[in-house]
Amino acid sequence: MAAENGKHGGNGLTRRRLLKVSAAVGGALLLGEYPFAFAQGKQRISIATGGMGGVYFVMGGGIAGLLTKHAGVEATAEVTAASVDNCKLMGAKKSDLGFVMGDTAYDAFKGQGVFKGRALPVRTLAILYPGYAHLVAAQGSGIRKVSDLKAKRVSTGAPGSGTEVMALRILDAAGINHEKDIKKDRLGASESAGALKDGKIDAFFFTGGVPTGSILDLSATPGMKIAIIAHDDLLPAMIAKNGPIYYKSAIPKKVYSGIDEDVPVSAVGNLLMTHKDLDETLAYNILKTIFDRVPDLVAIHKEAQSINLKDAANEKGVPYHKGAQKFFKEKGFDVPA
Repeated sequence: MAAENGKHGGNGLTRRRLLKVSAAVGGALLLGEYPFAFAQGKQRISIATGGMGGVYFVMGGGIAGLLTKHAGVEATAEVTAASVDNCKLMGAKKSDLGFVMGDTAYDAFKGQGVFKGRALPVRTLAILYPGYAHLVAAQGSGIRKVSDLKAKRVSTGAPGSGTEVMALRILDAAGINHEKDIKKDRLGASESAGALKDGKIDAFFFTGGVPTGSILDLSATPGMKIAIIAHDDLLPAMIAKNGPIYYKSAIPKKVYSGIDEDVPVSAVGNLLMTHKDLDETLAYNILKTIFDRVPDLVAIHKEAQSINLKDAANEKGVPYHKGAQKFFKEKGFDVPA
């Protein structure tokens, strides 16, 4: 018990610190730079990511490695519950950077939704890649559309995650009351995949890049055949109620084993964000390092192939940080302040 409380002597690591260091070292190994997590004399910055089974954690570790190697800082990637918690961490200046889904970011900036009455001083650095809403079930489950989830046991995502925000909006658009019409679990990506494999749930939501590691592993499990449920028909209702945050996209065929056709789904931008008070030069250098070395990130996760200047400068809901404004202006893009 003492170890769980971090009271295990001056040389020990708390679980949270261990996860942060592990993520940082993982990024360093992938980039051929080890052991940067223990560099001395550098400014330390933390990146709030997500669960270990999602793209945020992998991409965050890669960015941490790039920043430590090339931007003159000591960066670590921190395991979190993802978007909602990441906004809270940045708002409280407990994390310097964070990955956030665009709908959650908009709510945090406006002080609405789960942030009602407490707008947070967060700002956009860049849109990195699209987040695809996955609704995963076992083939043969009888679940072919969202409305089929009624009376089923469904994981809507980890508490404090952007997945949960989007999942509840998808259910609402389908006329499903998440408190009454389903048996709800609130699990992260890895836990959801494990629960589906073990028959403990009937389906789960996860919003993230493609491929998402835990879903990829699930689809490759012997004897397990998954289905990803199309729900693009619900987009008009989602947009009408929540604003023009979401758009139609498709999870490509063959990305996951057994998915032989493109699956039309809703999507949202995944943002790299920060607090409005982050040093302007540091914000500029972070973006310069990332965009100068996108191929290094592609080597870590192929979703980084989506990173480009035009899309990165296209966020409309949350203003850009001053350092980001300077960076994108030099690249020929005017971004909203």
